[in-house]
Amino acid sequence: MTEQIGRRKRSFSIRILLSALFLTGLVGEAGWGAGHHASAAAAPAVQRQTFTDIKGHWAQEQIGDMVKQGILDGYPDGSFRPNEPVKVDQFIKMLILSFSDLHPNQERSWKGSFLDMLSEENRTILKQDYRYFNFKPAMTGYWAKPYIDVASDLNFLSKSRFSDFQSDMTRENVAEIVFYTLQETEFLEDEQFSRSVAQAYGDLTSANDREQKFIAESLIKGIMQGYPDGSFGVGRYVTRAESLVILNRLTDKAKRVPIKPESDKLQRLVPTAGGGQKIVAFPDKSMWDSYETLIKAGKLRGTNYDLFETTLRLYKDEKEKKAVQQSTGIGNVGAGTSVPQEEAAIWLDPTFNTYGITVRLREGTLARNKESIELFSNQLFSYDAALFQRWFDSICTEVEAGRPLASKQANVGPYTVNALVDNAQKTVVFSVAVKK
Repeated sequence: MTEQIGRRKRSFSIRILLSALFLTGLVGEAGWGAGHHASAAAAPAVQRQTFTDIKGHWAQEQIGDMVKQGILDGYPDGSFRPNEPVKVDQFIKMLILSFSDLHPNQERSWKGSFLDMLSEENRTILKQDYRYFNFKPAMTGYWAKPYIDVASDLNFLSKSRFSDFQSDMTRENVAEIVFYTLQETEFLEDEQFSRSVAQAYGDLTSANDREQKFIAESLIKGIMQGYPDGSFGVGRYVTRAESLVILNRLTDKAKRVPIKPESDKLQRLVPTAGGGQKIVAFPDKSMWDSYETLIKAGKLRGTNYDLFETTLRLYKDEKEKKAVQQSTGIGNVGAGTSVPQEEAAIWLDPTFNTYGITVRLREGTLARNKESIELFSNQLFSYDAALFQRWFDSICTEVEAGRPLASKQANVGPYTVNALVDNAQKTVVFSVAVKK
């Protein structure tokens, strides 16, 4: 009799423990997905659940997709509870799992696209410090520690910013993690422009300046959105459903909600090197028109060019173009590097209202790019274009011939032009700004 009572107590205790684990997110396909070194037999099968409380929910489709990926699971009673606040530790776990693939044998591995986005430093961290990371919670100690550690080491978050990882996640918390994750995996938008877009939300001023920066970036990227009442939701908690949608957009650019440019405000949607797009706000009509000229100038070189953001890069030939694009140094890099470089570039800098032409004076550089450079200078300098072209040609001729030349400055029409000369590399940068 005593033995039977003992067995009943142990059985009851186990049921209580399992229920607690489910409620904290430790049990279920997201928490217990098998890693690289776990046996497939030990991993649970992914459940294709039909939850009792998501039918007709605005995020029903996204919940289904993310659950299939093993990012988050439901509860033992068959519910998903989409409107419950998500905890900080749960969100971090979901963030890390979102950058991994769940395989049929229940093992996980980092997505190749994710590894490609990381810096060499971060890839080394994963390769060396997290060689045996298995995407599973800790079995001793705090369950979320493995996820928090890897997110912290990749600079997706700062541990010191959270006094309690088991607290509910606020909208500002999420925006901060989104910001730092984007900083390590993509690029950040122009802060001034992002903030100008965010000002449309009436409650933005209730966030501090640092938080406003995070919120603005998450909005301009189309990863977070405001509410129908015109607010961002500063101070509100993020629900389980919202967190899944946010992470879906963070990891899949196709799911983002693009901010449409407004031509009357001199905004354009321009391509980025990673295959995405971003909005650029131009300071005036002159630079707005100059972007159109970049497009035309590139086409004069056939296919030997690319135009990303506001920089047109001109290549000697397809071989050089391919070499530059495949290298980690696409774009202008420092002198003395062995990284392949384009032979000329024409660029706009909307933030500082500056234009520029960079030429690397190899054999035939001027002849190949003459039409493109003249088209750009004609549009920019108008009646003074011939004056600029003569000055441009005289400097390039001297540098190409190997005759040392000091950097120079000249006034051309309404502009001040600085010619920055690197004699050793036979490179000249013509930087053009409106005269003060």
